[in-house]
Amino acid sequence: MRGVFVTGTDTEVGKTVLAAAIIAAAVDRGISVAAFKPVVTGLDEGSGEWPPDHELLAQTSNAGQTPDDVAPYRFGPAVSPHLAQLLSGDEIDPDELLARAEAESERADALVVEGVGGLLVPLTPDYLVRDFAGELSLPVVIAARPGLGTINHSLLTVEAARAVALRIQAVVLTPWPDEPSQMEWSNLETIERFGEVPVIGLPHADPDPHSLAAAGAALPVSDWLSP
Repeated sequence: MRGVFVTGTDTEVGKTVLAAAIIAAAVDRGISVAAFKPVVTGLDEGSGEWPPDHELLAQTSNAGQTPDDVAPYRFGPAVSPHLAQLLSGDEIDPDELLARAEAESERADALVVEGVGGLLVPLTPDYLVRDFAGELSLPVVIAARPGLGTINHSLLTVEAARAVALRIQAVVLTPWPDEPSQMEWSNLETIERFGEVPVIGLPHADPDPHSLAAAGAALPVSDWLSP
């Protein structure tokens, strides 16, 4: 399987924007890309300016996917997947997740998978997002905030990935401001130095493919998605 696994240092740190920007930039460069997100929660809450994660990823992909193709498990409450399945009475099947991801990858040259929260979020009571990333054998791109607190969160996520031999492509700080502060530059340089990993800023994007592709142009997507 060819592609990347987008994870985050926390929830609401720009994972979906980053995943969509990678897809849009790759499509802009003539690469066919499918998207996958194992679980979506929080659908009972309004999404505001941005559509729900699986809808945005389906709109950005050029692999002919529907939102249901992108996310096989969908829940209303804004809670961790393992709790969402308990509340709903449904059961998330890790084997089914893997099979569905592999099926979606066959639609395109590359697959961009967006995780749920961070690497140590449980998808089921005994199966973490990190376990799923490991089974897919995809390199990881980490979405992180550019501001205060991001050094610790980013380095902990790097350690969590490396503890199970996941390869890290980069940490991406998002949204990266047009005029970064001294602290934001220091955060970028510090994560890069201690984490020994590339750190890149992703500019602000609006929820449309053109804007997402323009932001994603800051990322080495051709290198990330190459065979």
